[in-house]
Amino acid sequence: MARRLDRLLRPRSLAFVGGAAAELSIEACRSFGFVGEMWAVNPRRELGGLPTVASASELPAGIDAAFVGVDRHASIDVVGRLAANGTGAAVCHASGFAETGEAGAALQHELVAAAAGMPVLGPNCYGLLSALTGAALWPDVHGLTRRERGVALLSQSGNIAVNLTMQRRGLDVAWVVTLGNQADVGVSEAFEAVVADGAATGVGLCIEGLDDVDRFAAAAAVAKRRGLPVVALKLGASKSSGAIAVTHTASLVGDDAAYGALFDELGIRRARTIPELLDILGVLCTLGPLDGNRLVSLSCSGGEAALVADRSQGRNLRFPPFTPEHAARVASALDGRVAVTNPLDYHTFIWGEEARLAACFGAALSAAGDEAGPAAGRASGERSERAPEAPFDAALLVLDFPAEGLDRSRWWPTLRAFAAACDASGTAGVLAASLAENLPSGARARAAELGVAACGDIDTALAALEAASAWGHRTGSHQLPLLAPARDPGLGATVLVEHEAKPRLAAAGIVVPEGRRVVPEEAAAAADRIGCPVVVKASGPAHKTDDGAVVVGLTDTEAVAAAAHRLAAAGDGTVIVESAVTDVVAELLVSVRSSPPVGMLLTLGAGGTLAELLDDTASLLLPATESRILEALRGLRLWALLAGYRGRPAGAVDAVVDAVSALSALVRDDRSIVEVEINPLLVTSQAAVAADALMVVADG
Repeated sequence: MARRLDRLLRPRSLAFVGGAAAELSIEACRSFGFVGEMWAVNPRRELGGLPTVASASELPAGIDAAFVGVDRHASIDVVGRLAANGTGAAVCHASGFAETGEAGAALQHELVAAAAGMPVLGPNCYGLLSALTGAALWPDVHGLTRRERGVALLSQSGNIAVNLTMQRRGLDVAWVVTLGNQADVGVSEAFEAVVADGAATGVGLCIEGLDDVDRFAAAAAVAKRRGLPVVALKLGASKSSGAIAVTHTASLVGDDAAYGALFDELGIRRARTIPELLDILGVLCTLGPLDGNRLVSLSCSGGEAALVADRSQGRNLRFPPFTPEHAARVASALDGRVAVTNPLDYHTFIWGEEARLAACFGAALSAAGDEAGPAAGRASGERSERAPEAPFDAALLVLDFPAEGLDRSRWWPTLRAFAAACDASGTAGVLAASLAENLPSGARARAAELGVAACGDIDTALAALEAASAWGHRTGSHQLPLLAPARDPGLGATVLVEHEAKPRLAAAGIVVPEGRRVVPEEAAAAADRIGCPVVVKASGPAHKTDDGAVVVGLTDTEAVAAAAHRLAAAGDGTVIVESAVTDVVAELLVSVRSSPPVGMLLTLGAGGTLAELLDDTASLLLPATESRILEALRGLRLWALLAGYRGRPAGAVDAVVDAVSALSALVRDDRSIVEVEINPLLVTSQAAVAADALMVVADG
């Protein structure tokens, strides 16, 4: 069964409507080598030397795709005529639609209605490039060349898409698709269409937001089944206040955290910059997923070796030290003149000597007893299958070539020796320069021939290797994840403060301290019944510590009474007296909040007064399994305290997981909850106790 965008992705006949913009698109098609039928529409003149008619209604029926380059009002009429004539799809280039406000949004609605089900790309977009057929529904220059297979680059930004076409990183690109306002065809449908096409080798996404999360997730599952790498650059990563800005979480994480959690759940690798997007995609397409994160770095400079080590900090990458026996073999290949470390500075005294370089790299990459010399039969560019005992999952070579016009002959032996060692040992190889301009296109092309991936610089190489390791770690079930939908507070929401939120938590099975809400005159008696030490809090303020509205560790009733009278004025006139939690190992922040359009976002992190200071959080989308919750906890810097730092007692991690699971179940079962935060969740060696909480519920 034909999919809705098939004719757009592989058009064989094209129409161009308009004036200057349409002529630019016609010229782009000619320079791109499009050989199909082309028609033009212009009521006053011939367009680009093509057969030209005065109205879209006069075009031959059934043209595959059309570029509409007229103003926004005329676009509506043209799109309607194209649809009536059986056109497969239209690119609407004009701006002035929903991006301008309510009046433009009304016009955009008319545009979609006029299309009557015909796919419309845009409006306010650059259009589409198909390297498979040479179609360029694109009113500008571009840098693509014809391909039979390649990656798809999908972008909501037209100008970034133009820039992406100019990449010179050796990445084969089959399609560039810009989405503009996504009035009809959105990023999710475009993603769905390209991953279903057998010519796709991967997908790069440059997006601001998603139009249909479920459809996007289904497409990601297809990509995963096909083994296609997907890399996303999320634009607009600024923090959002969420439904109501009363919680710490609202200031710590925003929509970007939700998108990050979604990408992680779907197996989509994340890029932070445009160079990362391209280099990660290139490495994943070349190497595929890695078995692990054990790396070895090779360079002829101590400074470069140190830079690799420094720039890997904070990444989930390891540079395991050489074992004594392994180090001795590497040292022998270097005449004992080099201190063998990882990252390895192999010095320059073997520079240009391919046999000695091969011996050094072979010794570094090989397992014990292996003779990792040059391998025969490398014409296919495939890596040898890795031996189980291989010491590293990937190898990085840092190699800066001289500028154009200078002698590069002494650099090629290093690349060849590295590729041979990678092939012989079955190790994935990545080439990078310290400066992107020092890796010429010839070096990238030669690396590709040798089966080595190439990156512009050390940072993008490390990002790509981390992504490949994560891809290998998370490969598994291809089932579509069941994501809890985001919740809209609709007409409004109500904030439930501590004494209103805690009973709901307790009913859900989350441990809360014994406590009472009383007038100041009753505080001492309440403390006596509960038993000291106690905590006294003003009832009402959202951020008690920030407002000086809490006193902890009170051990006698006189101090309780004095604190209660002082704090009552900071809230609603009452105070909360509750049992103090002692021997605390760590304080956590645990929250769930609605993050449209992605879903319900679970955030775990450092809590209490350190919440904003440390900014140590991990985010998951609900529903989350206990194993995923534990994995997120292990990823926190605070995990060292939970695990028992320097001989101190470990925290009750099982109790933390139980509390988080109970909170998740509460939000699942009570759909009125828009946001809930426990801060802090006090963790002792025996329990996890919700010491303070807030909740936001939808009105009605």
